[in-house]
Amino acid sequence: MLIHVCELCGYEYVPANGDIDSGIEENTDFEDLPDSWVCPLCGASKEDFTEENVEDDDRDL
Repeated sequence: MLIHVCELCGYEYVPANGDIDSGIEENTDFEDLPDSWVCPLCGASKEDFTEENVEDDDRDL
């Protein structure tokens, strides 16, 4: 599974979860987030996130 991790605070954007508090529905790909979306923990922009490929079995999402 592909996730995006904030380089500033470590927040993990998981597409399967979305970001409900910010109005982002579940199963929304990171690339489909609006340019105005920011990290819900620290306010970092999308440019401050890096892609990580993780195994579903390794995570409790």
